[in-house]
Order: sequence, then C-alpha cells, then structure tokens
Amino acid sequence: MPEEHIVVAGLLRRRGRALMVHRLPQRRWYPDAWDLPGGHVQVGEVPRLALARELREELGITAEVAGDAFAKIQGVDFRMDIWTIDQWTGEPSNYAPEEHDALGWLTDKELHGLRLTDPRLPQLLHAALDGML
Repeated sequence: MPEEHIVVAGLLRRRGRALMVHRLPQRRWYPDAWDLPGGHVQVGEVPRLALARELREELGITAEVAGDAFAKIQGVDFRMDIWTIDQWTGEPSNYAPEEHDALGWLTDKELHGLRLTDPRLPQLLHAALDGML
C-alpha cells in the first residue's frame, strides 16, 4: 500500500470568488492545471500551521488558519485538508513562480472547462462560496 501524503490547501474567499493557482506545465504532479494554493505537510508539522507556512511561501500573505478543515479530498496516496480562509494580511501574489504561472479569483462556474487538479473542485467552491457576496 502506498504511503499517504498529507496535503493542505487554502480556499481564500473574496467577494464571492476563490483564489486559484495555475500549476506550471513542467510540474511533476498535476502539471498545467488549476488548483487551490497549499502544499505538503512536513514531518512533525501541524496541518493548519503547515497551511499558514505554505500560504506565506506561495502567496506572500499571513493567513488566519483557524478551526477544523472545511473539507477533505481523499486520493490514492494523499489526503488534502482544505480550510476556508477569509482573513489575511497582504495582497496575494505569486511568490512561487517555480510552481505557478498564474493566479485567478474564480467562481465555481468559471472552473468548468478548465483543467483542474481534481474534478471535485467546482463542487467544493460552490459549497464554500454559496451565499457570499
């Protein structure tokens, strides 16, 4: 049985949209696809603190990661814990050009037709953004 990797992601919400990142075409895992920002939990690291670190490294923001994960996506060899993020300091920018080549504030409907890292992302965005303005 393959070793399970724990991955964390942030669903940053602003005015009814979520921040998505586009992974570079040369990435080993899920190349040329849109994803939520985040990354791997290091050995001994608390997942929500790992997410705060990843968001700082990738987007240059200081995020408030509190409470339990909003959702979990189970893959063959990974589990991704996703937190909704409504408060952060700084303006999200691409601080990881070696990983991403674009950022976009998108709705669940705008994800249709895009290459995504997981087919469940539009449903997750819909659940997280429903009722937000």
